[in-house]
Amino acid sequence: MSMSVLPEPVRQERRRARRALLAMVLIVLLIGAAVPWLANAYWIKTLTSSLALAIAAAGVGLLYGQLGLVSLCQYALLGVGGWVALRVGHGLHWPFEACVLAGGVSAGLVGMLAGLPALRLKGLYLALVTLMLAGGFQVVVSATGFPDGGGGWLGRITGSERLMLPRPAIAPGDGAYFGYVAAWLAAMLALLELHRRTRAGRAWALIRRGEAVAQGAGVNVLLYQTWAFGLAGVCAGVAGTLLAGAVGQLDGRAFAASESVMLFALTIVGGAYHWVGALVAGLLLRAVPSLLIDLGVSGFLAMVFFGAALLHALITAPRGLAGQWAAAWAGRSAKRSAKPSPKDRP
Repeated sequence: MSMSVLPEPVRQERRRARRALLAMVLIVLLIGAAVPWLANAYWIKTLTSSLALAIAAAGVGLLYGQLGLVSLCQYALLGVGGWVALRVGHGLHWPFEACVLAGGVSAGLVGMLAGLPALRLKGLYLALVTLMLAGGFQVVVSATGFPDGGGGWLGRITGSERLMLPRPAIAPGDGAYFGYVAAWLAAMLALLELHRRTRAGRAWALIRRGEAVAQGAGVNVLLYQTWAFGLAGVCAGVAGTLLAGAVGQLDGRAFAASESVMLFALTIVGGAYHWVGALVAGLLLRAVPSLLIDLGVSGFLAMVFFGAALLHALITAPRGLAGQWAAAWAGRSAKRSAKPSPKDRP
């Protein structure tokens, strides 16, 4: 159906959606351009990790915000993407962009397999199954480690210094790499937003209301649930590759199953229904502990803050901090538009 024959309210809503999508991309790119000029090297590295983790948080928000599914293996999928990227980067010497795509696709495929229990399990049971998958990955990667330039299937070096994954040629420095990660974040957020506003988003909304309702409307529940898990996995895999590029290598000890729980919890705090919530989650995961350490306070104190924030979100702000800010902004806009203009005043 062409725009000319659509009702005016529908056309206005589509124009508003396009403006919001463009604004989201421009804001993220502006952050990527401004921060390297304002922050020192320590904070550039910290915020680079925050933006990479924001991509993974966006995938968590997709599953929970669109389908109401609790997946506690997203941080493990982040490790899967990082492992594949390191392996092909060191072993096959692929360009960094190809490593990002390989990490995203591989984590997406594993995410689809992890999402198979969602066809029969919901709520607490799905959360427990995915958490066990994250625990399994923790055991495996703690024993084998991540590829670091060696030979063989595992790509491990023994008896010499580990090799670093080369960064993209267009972003060798920390400041340039921060902007590079911001560009990937903008692209992944745009991809998720486009999914939400097309047939996939409508199918996910029906599935969230009830599988019987969705099937009655002709929605292929198996296809769209698997699609959502795969897309969330792609987000995690891209994030893992970008983290590997930021540090140069990954440590298996950093991929405990508890990190998947923390990623999910902070996505709820930030807001699973709005793209800003993913940014907030990434900042909470990396920037807040770094800030405490910078102030001479133990970074573990952040756990207390996160617990209080999660309790606040569950009780008073079910749509997270981003939802609260969006509601406040909408309220201010409504009040401003409701005020009579000087011509209308008596």
